[in-house]
Amino acid sequence: MSTKRTEKPKKKARSADADSQRIVEAARAHFFSHGFRSVTMDDLAEELAISKKTLYAHFPSKIALLEAVLADKFAGVEAKLEEIKRAYPHDFPAALHELLASTQRELDEIKPPFVRDMRQKAPQVFKIVERRRAELIQHFFGKLFAEGQRTGMVRRDLPAELMIEILLAAVQAIVNPAKVEELGLTPKTGFASVLKVVLEGVITRKGRKT
Repeated sequence: MSTKRTEKPKKKARSADADSQRIVEAARAHFFSHGFRSVTMDDLAEELAISKKTLYAHFPSKIALLEAVLADKFAGVEAKLEEIKRAYPHDFPAALHELLASTQRELDEIKPPFVRDMRQKAPQVFKIVERRRAELIQHFFGKLFAEGQRTGMVRRDLPAELMIEILLAAVQAIVNPAKVEELGLTPKTGFASVLKVVLEGVITRKGRKT
């Protein structure tokens, strides 16, 4: 009897989680491609064949839904980068190549309308992006640079921590909604340009040859 009483709440929780994920996935497809200003909560409810009341029960505002979309995005990025780290624990060239390729693929999803809307309608939410992005760069590029120094493929005359701080500062200065729009870049091209400049400064000749 007691087992049956505990199973029902678990099933409801799983169902609610599945519904929330379905909403997030639909919103993500619209937000990243077309911007979140152009799609309304009514549009999403109609597309998902749910009531507006149900939609708001999961996400009380469009900003809350936007934050959930970003959390979902970063969770996916982190999982992929963890996979790369496990696959190439001591292979600096392969890890660097896969890390850069994966980052570029993830950024390719984010189109200019989303960047515009972040700047105009939700600049406060971008602070979440900056914080999570910094955490991922410190964790994954930090370990990569340390491994590169160990194998002689990254300069040893500069602390790995300092190189990461330089990378973080450059990314923060360039890959933000206002500067990306001003320079006519996408997040993908902006991030790639910053990485190219920084990596060319920290990788040794040995690292470039591999």
